[in-house]
Amino acid sequence: MARRRAREFALQALYEMDQVTVAPSDALRVLWAGQLDEEGLGGVKPAEEDERDYATRLVEGVTARRDEIDGLIELASDNWRLVRMPVVDRNILRLASFELLACHDVPASVSINEAVELAKRYGDKDSRAFVNGILDRIAAETGRGGRRNVAGGRRSDA
Repeated sequence: MARRRAREFALQALYEMDQVTVAPSDALRVLWAGQLDEEGLGGVKPAEEDERDYATRLVEGVTARRDEIDGLIELASDNWRLVRMPVVDRNILRLASFELLACHDVPASVSINEAVELAKRYGDKDSRAFVNGILDRIAAETGRGGRRNVAGGRRSDA
């Protein structure tokens, strides 16, 4: 399954939902409708069924657990309020945080690495380090890894 592309599609829908008040189903419908033919728009291949399914899982999951996810991000981001974060970074963090919380079929390191790749591609020059640092803290907080995590899945305060 091409989860990297699915994450990109999910990021596009989450970005739209963050900019205008629109339901997840509407954001996804507009996204899929934009891929009108087999060539796609701008030479981009249209999403395949498994990519649409995973993107939908991510968008709906982020939406359902947004308060919890936003709380984790705020807790992990020293001196940064969520509303002050760049929109792209905020939504990359939401997407990856949902994977860390709910997608146990995806290793934490993969979620973090994929989020860093999205940040490199769509964020600014500081996005990569910012996203990596916050997700490392969230992975530790959720028991899914991180530099502050020790064997046995417990957080180390040392």
